[in-house]
Amino acid sequence: MKKLLLGSVVALAVATSANAEALKGRGASFPAPVYKAWTSAYNKATGVQVNYTPTGSGDGIKSIKKRIVDFAGSDKPLKPEVLKENKLYMFPTVVGSIVLAYNIDGVKDGELKLSREAIAAIFSGKAKMWDDEVIKKENKDVKLPHEPITVAVRADKSGTTFNFTYFLNKINPEFKVSKKPEWKAEKVVAGKSNSGVTANIKQIKNSIGYIEYSYKLKENLPAAKVQNKAGKFINPTVKSFQDAAKYASWTKEKDFYAIIGDPDGETSYPIVAATFILLPAEKAEKNKEVVKFFEWAYKNGDKVAADLGYVPLPASTKDEIAKYWAEKKIK
Repeated sequence: MKKLLLGSVVALAVATSANAEALKGRGASFPAPVYKAWTSAYNKATGVQVNYTPTGSGDGIKSIKKRIVDFAGSDKPLKPEVLKENKLYMFPTVVGSIVLAYNIDGVKDGELKLSREAIAAIFSGKAKMWDDEVIKKENKDVKLPHEPITVAVRADKSGTTFNFTYFLNKINPEFKVSKKPEWKAEKVVAGKSNSGVTANIKQIKNSIGYIEYSYKLKENLPAAKVQNKAGKFINPTVKSFQDAAKYASWTKEKDFYAIIGDPDGETSYPIVAATFILLPAEKAEKNKEVVKFFEWAYKNGDKVAADLGYVPLPASTKDEIAKYWAEKKIK
């Protein structure tokens, strides 16, 4: 009878664990591919379900401020004073990159070279045609059409846009850093999330837009070599992202606030960004469940992150995050 009772208790515990309420997150679409892979693997390994909806960083920040979700994703880091005001914690998960993907007949992946001057001209609307001199002078061997440039951008408030406009601002201070700027290009098409912009580039001839690297890989879109701060034209590759990520400077004392965009280094790809998780400070027990997931991902998810084109955090940063969790009593 005791054995039977014990078996029933164990079965009940397993069933309770399996049927536990799923963790709910939403926000940045930039890390969505790696979060999708991590949540699937975590569910298989532990039976715990984590649901993440890529609605954009703006929506993620709004949702966590209103306590609609258990955690939020944002590619725009929040300053320590903003976190304190809204009673939030923040830590990074991976580093990714923003590529300039295009759809030009006859121009293959990596054949188009975009100088900093050309990028500013395209997104300000000063360069209206693909054979504009500012683009042609770095692409003498590329057959560029005398066709209008369609600029593909985000329709929603976006951390990807925030990081891209941060880079544009470094090139030319006339560009304002924003999650949803007013674009001045003549032909603009807007899509929701990274997937929406990717779809627009794929469908519209003579278009160019900014998307996270894993979306370029998934849809096999060509992307430009981009001129970095050192004047070198750099292909978007995991190696060039890693070279850029070395220049990240974050500490737990500042809640890991850092913007990596336009880093130093001759081999650094210039448009890189970290993506972050936001947690409500008062929900300690639920936060522990969320932290368990990301702790598992840090230990088991580096390979899949790299395979998708992201740069896993270095061990030293993961150690600092573990200390941050302990200080906040969410581990």
